[in-house]
Amino acid sequence: MTVLSTPETHTSELVLSLRGIDKNFGAVQALTAIDLDIYSGEVVALVGDNGAGKSTLIKILAGVHPQDGGTITSGDKRVSINNPADSNNLGIATVYQDLALCDNLDVVANLYLGHELGRGTINEVEMEKRSWGLLRQLSARIPSVRIPVASLSGGQRQTVAIARSLIGEPRIVILDEPTAALGVAQTAEVLNLIERLRERGLAVVLISHNMADVQAVADRIVVLRLGRNNGEFRVADVSYEDIIAAITGASDNAVTRRAQARVDSADAAAAASEPIDTALPEEDRP
Repeated sequence: MTVLSTPETHTSELVLSLRGIDKNFGAVQALTAIDLDIYSGEVVALVGDNGAGKSTLIKILAGVHPQDGGTITSGDKRVSINNPADSNNLGIATVYQDLALCDNLDVVANLYLGHELGRGTINEVEMEKRSWGLLRQLSARIPSVRIPVASLSGGQRQTVAIARSLIGEPRIVILDEPTAALGVAQTAEVLNLIERLRERGLAVVLISHNMADVQAVADRIVVLRLGRNNGEFRVADVSYEDIIAAITGASDNAVTRRAQARVDSADAAAAASEPIDTALPEEDRP
């Protein structure tokens, strides 16, 4: 198993870097000092148990929640993500688990809803043409772009949601549990879509509880536990058992050792600063 205790050398572009991200909800500390690097042409899986902080972190990236501490940099520039518009301007597209599709509309309408081509008169022909182009880029298995989304399978619906995220030509695509509740064939379809996104040079952040899916498509795994980083691994070098150990806190890795070392150091410093009581015990006093 290889634990990445320091930033790994990448030949691809560092699209976004998060350092020391904190988030509080009242008295609840949801995230503490989270670090995350996102590279082009790479799938990084964000994993952890329920309550680990995954959803909070992606909502910070999506502009739903502003962070309370830490820094986000794009290239060599420090940036702020205070709302969804900021997220979009940075080239971040988020596909949530509920997909937010309109079942009564066809594929073209779902892809271009709010982004219709043409002024005054909507250019239906051009939108249909571009829709087919997007779906072909993803090797999508959708029989027609003029059928209602309600008639599509789960995998096809996920395809439409992912294709829609590409309309704005993002640099980062965040996928929240994209294979949840899908069958084997539909899951394979979605995993193929993720491969296509990587081939296009996009950075993909995959949130999933399915370790088989993670190991099938991810290049790197970042583990969150109780709102903190608890390990970063190369998929090629890590076992299923190692990942689960990091998720549950049973692992002893570089991250947890550094965290414990900081606690031990703080305790030692506090002990050293306490005044030494030189008084004699009562029974030894004159």
